[in-house]
Amino acid sequence: MKFGLDISQHQLTFDEILNRTRLAEDAGFDGAWVFDHFTALYGDPGGPCLEAWTLLGALAAHTSRIRLGTLVTGITYRHPSVLTTEIITVDHVSGGRIECGLGAAWNENEHRSLGIPFPSTKERMQRLEDAIEIFRLLTTGERVSYKGRHHSLDQAQYRPVPVQKPHPPIWIGANRPQLGLPLVGRQADVWHGWGSGYSEKWDVVRRSAEKAGRNPELIIKSSSLSISEPWDEVRRSFDTHVANGVSYLVVGWPSEGRKRLDEFIETVLPGLR
Repeated sequence: MKFGLDISQHQLTFDEILNRTRLAEDAGFDGAWVFDHFTALYGDPGGPCLEAWTLLGALAAHTSRIRLGTLVTGITYRHPSVLTTEIITVDHVSGGRIECGLGAAWNENEHRSLGIPFPSTKERMQRLEDAIEIFRLLTTGERVSYKGRHHSLDQAQYRPVPVQKPHPPIWIGANRPQLGLPLVGRQADVWHGWGSGYSEKWDVVRRSAEKAGRNPELIIKSSSLSISEPWDEVRRSFDTHVANGVSYLVVGWPSEGRKRLDEFIETVLPGLR
């Protein structure tokens, strides 16, 4: 099992975020994860909320081992060509330590307040698939064209190619069987899922992967782990994830604060590993 730490950057200064990321690196976490939002989701609505991809570039320059990513980048916020160039740039800054977490976006109020269009769920999922196809093409370094349902390329080229080959792993956060989970089967290197009915959701992913000619066993399963519950309950949740075939868990920064996380690192995490 690999473990990441959700840095939970809302309401934090850059120095505080960097301290949390370095804590995760020093404690042996495999990854550090940030959100991709422009306004805080909790606490003071006027509090700080640093932008995800410029933040990852800065964190990459101040760390050496830990992998870095977003859970997840809303595909509506940036044109997929521009997003691809940002991901490749941070992949170089980090020396190949970037995870590409993508999703269809959900926060309608945030979109409206910032003047960003918020299409229907179906269109957002289509845009997400367009974006992944564009990402795959532009990371080749070749001159490429693409005609998607909402985004296109016309003899486009971006260089350098990523440090990671063929590109940083594509994580898709999805939970709905109608649109999101089939897309995971067609496109994802890693599926980040949550909630109950995990095995039924995996069946949707598996069938979609097989239909697309992909080996579903190559799709890594990821989920989240809360550590705010009693430790015996945390261990039971971990066992459930293991039974579901999950091999990567993103540990949520506990609402109880640093002391609770330190206790997890010192007394619980060694047994889970």
